[in-house]
Amino acid sequence: MECCRRATPGIPLLLLAFLLLSSRAARSEEDRDGLWDAWGPWSECSRTCGGGASYSLRRCLSSKSCEGRNIRYRTCSNVDCPPEAGDFRAQQCSAHNDVKHHGQFYEWLPVSNDPDNPCSLKCQAKGTTLVVELAPKVLDGTRCYTESLDMCISGLCQIVGCDHQLGSTVKEDNCGVCNGDGSTCRLVRGQYKSQLSATKLDDTVVAIPYGSRHIRLVLKGPDHLYLETKTLQGAKGENSLSSTGTFLVENSTVDFQKFPDKEILRMAGPLTADFIVKIRDSGPTDSTVQFIFYQPIIHRWRETDFFPCSATCGGGYQLTSAECYDLRSNRVVADQYCHYYPENIKPKPKLQECNLDPCPARWEATPWTACSSSCGGGIQSRAVSCVEEDIQGHVTSVEEWKCMYTPKMPIVQPCNIFDCPKWLAQEWSPCTVTCGQGLRYRVVLCIDHRGMHTGGCSPKTKPHIKEECIIPTPCYKPKEKLPVEAKLPWYKQAQELEEGAAVSEEPSFIPEAWSACTVTCGMGTQVRVVKCQVLLSFSQSVADLPVDECEGPKPASQRACYAGPCNGEIPEFSPDSTDGLLGGLQELDELYDWEYEGFTKCSESCGGGVQEAVVSCLNKQTRELADENLCVTSRRPPQLLKSCNLDPCPARWEIGKWSPCSLTCGVGLQTRDVFCSHLLSRELNEMVILADDLCRHPKPSTVQACNRFNCPPAWYPAQWQPCSRTCGGGVQKREVLCKQRMADGSFLELPETFCSASKLTSQQACKKEDCPSEWLLSDWTECSTSCGEGTQTRSAICRKVLKTGVSTVVNSTLCPPLPFSSSIRPCMLATCARPGRPSTKHSPHIAAARNVYIQTRRQRKLHFIVGGFAYLLPKTAVVLRCPTRRFRKPLITWEKDGQHLISSAHITVAPFGYLKIHRLRPSDAGIYTCSAGPAREQFVIKLIGGNHKLVARPLSLRSEEEALAVRKVSPKEALQTHKHQNGIFANGSKAEKRGLPADPGSRYDDIVSRLLEQGGWPGELLTSWEVQDSMERNTSSEEDPNAEQALLHLPFTMVTEQKRLDDILRNLSQQPEELRDLYGKHLVAQLAQDIFRSHLEHQGMLLKPSEQRFPPVAIPPHKHVSGFSSSLRTSSGEAGGGSRRPHRKPTILRKISAAQQLSASEVVTHLGQTVALASGTLSVLLHCEAIGNPRPTISWARNGEEVQFSDRILLQPDDSLQILAPVEADVGFYTCNATNALGYDSVSIAVTLAGKPLVKTSRMTVVNTEKPAVTVDVGSTIKTVQGANVTINCQVAGVPEAEVTWFRNKSKLGSSHHLHEGSLLLTNVSSLDQGLYSCRAANVHGELTENTQLLILDPPHVPTQLEDIKALLSATGPNLPSVLTSPLGTQLVLDPGNSALLGCPIKGYPTPNITWFHGGQPIATTTGVTHHILASGQILQVANLSGGSQGEFSCLAQNEAGMLVQKASLVIQDYWWSVDRLVTCSASCGNRGVQQPRLRCLLNNTEVDPAHCAGKARPAVQPIACNRRDCPSRWMVTSWSACTRSCGGGIQTRRVTCQKLKASGISTPVSNDMCTQLAKRPVDTQACNQQLCVEWAFSNWGQCNGPCIGPRLAVQHRQVFCQTRDGITLPSEQCSALPRPVSTQNCWSDACSVHWRVSLWTLCTATCGNYGFQSRRVECVHARTNKAVPEHLCSWGPRPANWQRCNITPCENMECRDTTRYCEKVKQLKLCQLSQFKSRCCGTCGKA
Repeated sequence: MECCRRATPGIPLLLLAFLLLSSRAARSEEDRDGLWDAWGPWSECSRTCGGGASYSLRRCLSSKSCEGRNIRYRTCSNVDCPPEAGDFRAQQCSAHNDVKHHGQFYEWLPVSNDPDNPCSLKCQAKGTTLVVELAPKVLDGTRCYTESLDMCISGLCQIVGCDHQLGSTVKEDNCGVCNGDGSTCRLVRGQYKSQLSATKLDDTVVAIPYGSRHIRLVLKGPDHLYLETKTLQGAKGENSLSSTGTFLVENSTVDFQKFPDKEILRMAGPLTADFIVKIRDSGPTDSTVQFIFYQPIIHRWRETDFFPCSATCGGGYQLTSAECYDLRSNRVVADQYCHYYPENIKPKPKLQECNLDPCPARWEATPWTACSSSCGGGIQSRAVSCVEEDIQGHVTSVEEWKCMYTPKMPIVQPCNIFDCPKWLAQEWSPCTVTCGQGLRYRVVLCIDHRGMHTGGCSPKTKPHIKEECIIPTPCYKPKEKLPVEAKLPWYKQAQELEEGAAVSEEPSFIPEAWSACTVTCGMGTQVRVVKCQVLLSFSQSVADLPVDECEGPKPASQRACYAGPCNGEIPEFSPDSTDGLLGGLQELDELYDWEYEGFTKCSESCGGGVQEAVVSCLNKQTRELADENLCVTSRRPPQLLKSCNLDPCPARWEIGKWSPCSLTCGVGLQTRDVFCSHLLSRELNEMVILADDLCRHPKPSTVQACNRFNCPPAWYPAQWQPCSRTCGGGVQKREVLCKQRMADGSFLELPETFCSASKLTSQQACKKEDCPSEWLLSDWTECSTSCGEGTQTRSAICRKVLKTGVSTVVNSTLCPPLPFSSSIRPCMLATCARPGRPSTKHSPHIAAARNVYIQTRRQRKLHFIVGGFAYLLPKTAVVLRCPTRRFRKPLITWEKDGQHLISSAHITVAPFGYLKIHRLRPSDAGIYTCSAGPAREQFVIKLIGGNHKLVARPLSLRSEEEALAVRKVSPKEALQTHKHQNGIFANGSKAEKRGLPADPGSRYDDIVSRLLEQGGWPGELLTSWEVQDSMERNTSSEEDPNAEQALLHLPFTMVTEQKRLDDILRNLSQQPEELRDLYGKHLVAQLAQDIFRSHLEHQGMLLKPSEQRFPPVAIPPHKHVSGFSSSLRTSSGEAGGGSRRPHRKPTILRKISAAQQLSASEVVTHLGQTVALASGTLSVLLHCEAIGNPRPTISWARNGEEVQFSDRILLQPDDSLQILAPVEADVGFYTCNATNALGYDSVSIAVTLAGKPLVKTSRMTVVNTEKPAVTVDVGSTIKTVQGANVTINCQVAGVPEAEVTWFRNKSKLGSSHHLHEGSLLLTNVSSLDQGLYSCRAANVHGELTENTQLLILDPPHVPTQLEDIKALLSATGPNLPSVLTSPLGTQLVLDPGNSALLGCPIKGYPTPNITWFHGGQPIATTTGVTHHILASGQILQVANLSGGSQGEFSCLAQNEAGMLVQKASLVIQDYWWSVDRLVTCSASCGNRGVQQPRLRCLLNNTEVDPAHCAGKARPAVQPIACNRRDCPSRWMVTSWSACTRSCGGGIQTRRVTCQKLKASGISTPVSNDMCTQLAKRPVDTQACNQQLCVEWAFSNWGQCNGPCIGPRLAVQHRQVFCQTRDGITLPSEQCSALPRPVSTQNCWSDACSVHWRVSLWTLCTATCGNYGFQSRRVECVHARTNKAVPEHLCSWGPRPANWQRCNITPCENMECRDTTRYCEKVKQLKLCQLSQFKSRCCGTCGKA
């Protein structure tokens, strides 16, 4: 700490005197030339850090004063102080804190930047305005000003440059580089205009990266700046810049000024983090921000240290390089980052010499000589000498004692110590005969020391491979004189593989492997390459030589080969037939024959391989190998193969290929499959995968790193955040950062400016689908009453949020059902005051109907009012109304069996005071309660089953508990309970005796059950109550004639008052128990009579002319008949008559009613009329009455579609149709359809709007392909075949009646067309009639037009003109064969492998759809046929035809009018073998003549290349014997003997005999005369080797006076020439077959006893630095005379250098400092003693 030490060196008095003397002004010239002494050492630095001063003194040696100064200064300790050290000037002020000033202690603070005297120590007392100069001078090294490097020395302010040198004016550039040129940073300036809004309250102005300087931002406007920071370690921070001032943000000083209309932000830098300047919305107007700063170029070139020296001694060189350095991460990165900035210029490499010390002497050896023996152990040697290498790289031999510091290398070593190859004989084969004397064979192989079959064994020591053998079994035929040779198929004679010749150091012929045979069957040839080669021992490489360099005969390069018989079968050879098959040749050929000689090496070492027999041509007499041309090629035996090495292969690793790298940069991974397997059989390719531990070797790796280098910077997006909304369009955000993936797999985060690609989006829309509709509920209203119990309501709106985010109100049906409780709830306020009895007229009232309903026949829907009981059939729809007074209907609530009811898919609770049950089921039975405030009414529903019995209710939870309780009581109690439940005839409880059953809902069950079960109806009607469909009614009517008549009078639903049934129950309860059952039957029968009578009376009322109509609700009229009334639905036409009537089709009664008043509020009409709706029409009733047997069923349709009944459109009990409050949508033709089993009838009623025209239409499509006539209503579409009659009906209505006009294609039709009552008849239609037919109906109120489209269908057919499809085929495949299909079928014959086009000519309307078939199957599902469908199916292309793709192809064309099938067949013509005539006989006589049938390969009876038939089975052919007769006598010759001389002319002889070959195959000698008559006798002697005998001759060696090639060594020459043995000179080519003697050799010469002599080096021209050099004299001198001789005599040795650099060491006055960053390592490793490290680490090594 500087506060602890103050460096204030005192100046001695003597020195002060010198200073005074030196200040004298008047001096003479002689005084100014006085001499100074040397400068003294530098003093200790005045500061330990932060930049101090040091001085040095010198003495004047003159008696007078010297000119100049005797003191000098320099800066020192130019390293930054630690933060805790504090300000140097403040330390000097604080040193006076313990010294009283005017009698008082103060705490002193520094006063800086005094413009008058910056180097005086002025301090201010803390907390006061007192400023005092405590010292006239600050300590040396104190900064003059806070923002300057200038320092105070001896009280004066001295200029200091950024290089910390006194007097220097060097400044930092804008990048902070001292004396820089501004190239390490770039100026960034710009302007930002805010675009803030209510949804975007802040935004980024600019990102300023780490290391930036001189930042200035000015904001003009109402908005506010704030900062976000991010350090290199990833820590984030924020500063709001709330007030003016200077802040320290992430160790960077920030100066902020805030004004009303602007803000100024300054940062000097360099920034220690990334700063993001942001703007926050604070006002209504936009703001602008101007910014400027210098951004560092963070990737810069940095020069490396020198690389290691290229040589360890004797002088080398070393280079520097440049590496790209990242200032942020402090590490080296790829060069591409520095190339990104054009300002970056890569430094050029520097070169220097190194390791100039001469190398010590070393041993050097020549290559080993060739081994003295190729096997069995030999020796090889080399020369070893001691050499020295100088700086120029010249190597010279020196005395051996100079190398004795290392052991001398051996000069001899053993070699080829392995055993020599030797012959190995295998087992003998069996004897070739089964009796007598035969032969046996064995295989003899040459095996080397590794057990491998090789060459190199001596032929002289080879064991014999064939010997005679004797079978002790005697033979029964004459004994052969010679042992029997092995014949086919026993061809396994001794087999020996060809010995491969190995390349040696002597030139020799080396044959390569034989090629494959040129044919696949029969006789062919094989070739091979034979080269003259030699092994170069010094490089262990093989060199090719000219052929004449190799001695001995050149091996054959071509031979015959036999690939087996061409018919694919190996004929069986017997000794007898063999003679016949292979005979007919000259006796000359009898001496040579083919034999097997061993097998080749096995092709595989395991898993099953093959060995091939080796066939050789042998001399039968000498058993020696002969040239293959001497053997008959046609007799060459077939190829033989045998299996070998069948054992499974051992387990081994199977390795797959590496996968592509997972990443293109950074560090990726590659994987591969590695599994342990072993091969069972190579022939079957059978492999088994094993467990990994069964493979012996270590498992190869399955993964490896790849592409391990830095990636370029790129954008890396984070995961998307969740969407801001679940539907209706939201946004989601993500962070996108500029990162670089490094080679170690890590990521380096970079400023965004480093990523050159456009930035990925960080925000996107999401959930862009509409939200489901939902209820939007308002707040609850206030309570409906001011006291007591009231209700609160709220409204509900069905709302839907669209994908655009906009909310819209939609139809309430789109929202889920809203529970009633969601829109209304009760509320309770303080109890109301009750001064007297409340009036009942203000309380709610329910208008109940006390009735009992019994349904006897099926109906679709029934309407009831609460207060009664209903016994109903299943599947009936029930509407239950609750009519109230003084109560709002939406507040009505419903219960079933005490449980609150809400709407569901089965039950609808309507807000209008009614309940609807869709299709009753057993679970719907129960007690339904309607509540209107305090008023409550019930309605009981029970179900009637198919057997006319009441359906038991499913047990509810409460019922199950009751049932459980019944099970637990005693059997007696249970029996009583059962009786009690069985109704009115058992002993009941007190309540029952009063006529009230215990269960109020079951009060009338007994009576209703009796009524349904007993036959109390007239005519035993009960059998027909459960009405089925019309067919069932017909059946029952036939069985019971009275049933149908009774059935017609039976009501659908019976209605009676509860009071009537209560009276019956009361009467029964008062009867004695024993009479109760009988009396009950009587009462029930009476009840049935009353029901029937009431029904008939009520039916009569219905048929009165008043046309009284009842509403479609089953409510009785006010006047009752015998307590009963029927709501009856029946047909008036069937009311009377009791006799059986015949069956008849339905007929609808047409009635003409009076004219209708348009203003009538209620319209009633019969069929066949027209109804004109007016504005005041409130109801329309359409009557429909039909007669028929069986009774017809009535249904209604509007404009051809079934009428959908609703609350407004009702079906009345008499089958009439009523329309309440008709609207314009109800306009149309209403058709009443009456149907029974025999037929149907229909009549229409037109309902028009204010009399406007109306047309009866049908929106259907009619397709007619067969019928002769078709009729439709206008509005339909007709598709028909030609020739049919078409009727288009146009039924119109209107008031007044509308007039009909017909048009065709908008043109009016004339009177010639058949028109009848508005209908249009078109006879025998054709394509000319096709078009749009329009019917126009018009009257005074308007007009209406309806259209019908008539399309004439044309079924698929073959066009008469085929040019179009033929042109299409030609364009599709100009060179492909093609064929057109036809209904009868066509055929196309093709070659296999060809392609074909099939055309399907077709016409029709609509355009037929074409489907192709092959062999009856759709071609799309057929395998093995390569096809393409072209031209919309008209063309089928079949490619690569084979046997599987031939056959019948068909095209199916179909449209609405019909279909057509056309066929074509493709026939593949194939290749086959044909057995042709016999070839010429192979011999003219003897016993070996055969004729072979000739095989030919044919295609369409034309002969082609046999290769086409390669895969076809050959027909079996047998050779036929021919010309089997005695031959005429002929000369037989032996082979020529060896020549008597090798050159110069010799003779050779042979034996000539006259032989006669018999038909039996035996050849016998005969008299020479017999042959002389037929042919001239062959010569038995001939000359041979006529060439001259030549040899190489040479002269004596010449004098040893050639050029010197070494110490005392020269070259001498002699002449070498070719001559005969007689001395006649010949051209050298004549002797080229002989080895040529050498013509030059080395010799000893005294003239070559010379060497280089050098003098001593001269003195170096410099003592240090890089520019010194020295020289010496170099001359060639004679070793004996020591005199100089011409230098070319010494040219055999390298000339020593005569010039070199010297004293290449740094000069001493250079600053001793480290010049490499590895000096600490040098010091740790104790390398400072080495000169190359001592100079570069001078600073560190000096301290050591």
